[in-house]
Amino acid sequence: MSNRALVRRVLRAAIILGVIAGVGVGSWWLLRPTAAADRAARATVAGLQRDEQSHRFARALKPVPFVFPDDHGPHNDFQTEWWYYTGNVFTPEGRHFGYQLTFFRRALVPPDEQSALEGRTSRLAFNQLYFAHFALTDTDANEHVAFERYSRGAADLAGAQAHPFRVFVHNWFVQSARDDGDAARVRLFAEQDGYAIDLTLESQKPIVLHGERGLSQKSNTPGIASYYYSMTRLITRGRITTPRGTFEVQGQSWLDREWSTSALDDDVEGWDWFSLQFDDGREVMFFKLRQRETGATTFAKGTLITADGSTMLLRQDDVRVRVLERWTSPHTNATYPVRWQMDVLPLGLTLNIRARVSDQEMRLTQRYWEGAVTFEGSATQGETVRGVGYVEMTGY
Repeated sequence: MSNRALVRRVLRAAIILGVIAGVGVGSWWLLRPTAAADRAARATVAGLQRDEQSHRFARALKPVPFVFPDDHGPHNDFQTEWWYYTGNVFTPEGRHFGYQLTFFRRALVPPDEQSALEGRTSRLAFNQLYFAHFALTDTDANEHVAFERYSRGAADLAGAQAHPFRVFVHNWFVQSARDDGDAARVRLFAEQDGYAIDLTLESQKPIVLHGERGLSQKSNTPGIASYYYSMTRLITRGRITTPRGTFEVQGQSWLDREWSTSALDDDVEGWDWFSLQFDDGREVMFFKLRQRETGATTFAKGTLITADGSTMLLRQDDVRVRVLERWTSPHTNATYPVRWQMDVLPLGLTLNIRARVSDQEMRLTQRYWEGAVTFEGSATQGETVRGVGYVEMTGY
């Protein structure tokens, strides 16, 4: 394929149909074609359909050994992946901010063509499309803002590497803050329109492999899966800037990492994803996929992480989620849950989870809801539990 033809394909995908999004839960964007000519690039938040080239990419079919720090970097044999940072931070006076900074990679040509195109001489030649979402929630101001950027993975415009760890789109980046280049301590930076984050994150617990040793099924069908790991307790310090000033903050963040070449089942409408950090040092990740016609859960899985870093798989019947309150966006008329009761049955936990701000809708090329939450509840012996987290919802 000529470089000119490749550029035409990307412009058509990014400008006419919108930026190609990521694939997975945590951000399981789904390509749903409306015409054969649009099949390779059509993006919505309803589901991802494999295009005519997907069979030429690697698939998440069985558990594989994870190798760090290599797996912090890109996996170009797979069609899609992302680096997904969210966090809750506070000023010394207790003012709360939530943030999201996510980087996505989408391969434009399969691996066998990528190697053939590496000899191109133009600095603008590229095989990978990168894009990023940046959002801030200022709870005291009842404000949520969101921005996006995208670029070709060439000419130092965007890219990813493992050694030293770095992912960037223009001047938004996450990069290692350690002498050895590892991703266990990183700096995050993004700024736009008077809003900015400049944060340092340091992992306090072992890396968590979700599902079966990192193979995270999204269906009972083999191959509808991703490779998925998290850093669930990242101590966070730095600065948040809004038009109201610059604030010194500290708190906790969460990293989700997934890569895949996959598609959700045809009857899946969307998903709800929860990441919860307890004050007592535990964490819970839980996602559920919703059936298109009824809204019933078609598939769900999760992970409990104890204070010492050990994990327990949470199955669909282990967790019950009930919506207690909804909010309708005045901008899009979409209605989202904003308060939930979550029962984690094996632990005897009952949690009341609520959005810090109801309007944390991401009105970007793709519309979805992603926002900071707080929760409190009780455990088996009646003791009180509290914490912070993030929730993502699509398909509403």
